[in-house]
Amino acid sequence: MNTTLRIRRFNPEQKSPAPFFQEYELELAPSDSVLDGLIKIRETLDDSLALRCSCRGAICGSCGMRINGHAALACKTKILSATQEGSTIQVEPMNNMPVIKDLITDMAPFWDKIRQIQPWLQPAAPPPTAEHLAPAETMSHLSGVMSCIMCGVCVSDCTVLEVDSTFVGPAALAKAYRFVADPRDAATTQRLQVLNQPSGMWDCTRCMECIQVCPKGVGPMDRIMALREQGMNESVPSTCGSRHAEVFADLIEDKGILDEPMLAIRTFGFQNWRRLLGLIPVAIQSFRHQRIPPSGPFHRAVPGIDQIKRLFTRMRKQP
Repeated sequence: MNTTLRIRRFNPEQKSPAPFFQEYELELAPSDSVLDGLIKIRETLDDSLALRCSCRGAICGSCGMRINGHAALACKTKILSATQEGSTIQVEPMNNMPVIKDLITDMAPFWDKIRQIQPWLQPAAPPPTAEHLAPAETMSHLSGVMSCIMCGVCVSDCTVLEVDSTFVGPAALAKAYRFVADPRDAATTQRLQVLNQPSGMWDCTRCMECIQVCPKGVGPMDRIMALREQGMNESVPSTCGSRHAEVFADLIEDKGILDEPMLAIRTFGFQNWRRLLGLIPVAIQSFRHQRIPPSGPFHRAVPGIDQIKRLFTRMRKQP
């Protein structure tokens, strides 16, 4: 089938380097991958095209890039599926990482964030004299997160990293969960206290992009939610993130509907009055668009609130 690949090019060696798009037309089979097309371009049409690849089997994770606006492994993305949105396939380097050349990005920031969460077991002191054997049932739930191939695809599409480069990121947080939940690790509390800080586990906005694009089904956002739950169970110091979660649940249990003004007040507290004042323009605009219901005593509980309260009571009784 005749296919057009629209590739975002960038050559830092040019006098005035600036990204630009270049289109290539070539014949590809529907079963070919996008990586097959890129390699064919480099071998037959333009040997200056720079890309990174290795295994071609979705194992090494080196061919991560953005395909039609979303991060993916080029070797795993078939031409047939990529052309369902149109005859042209747009290929770009991964987002949230510096571009070295064409489709090759600098993974150094990615690895810096992985090292930040100390990705190694920290046994109790004194160190064990023999191998620590963990029962299979205590390790089986980690099989999913250990499938991560460190491709950086989730980091590329993380919406928080687009606006805050200090956020540790979904890949690092998923890796942190792998050690927090490991029964052989003795640093659970210390790890959670670090992750409880700004730019840690509470900065995720739950946009689900990392779940959508992960080629191995690791589900980084699910691991972040598990870290938050464990942090609250471990009674790590309260933060705006943890208070937001607790107050959110309390308001739903009390009225069955979200009282957004009260959510902000109880989350930040009156001691953070400057931050509350900063939310006034947003509140006014939301109120004009009828996005905020009246707060306080005028915010009545929804009909059937007793059923909602029973659900909360039942959930608390579950182990």
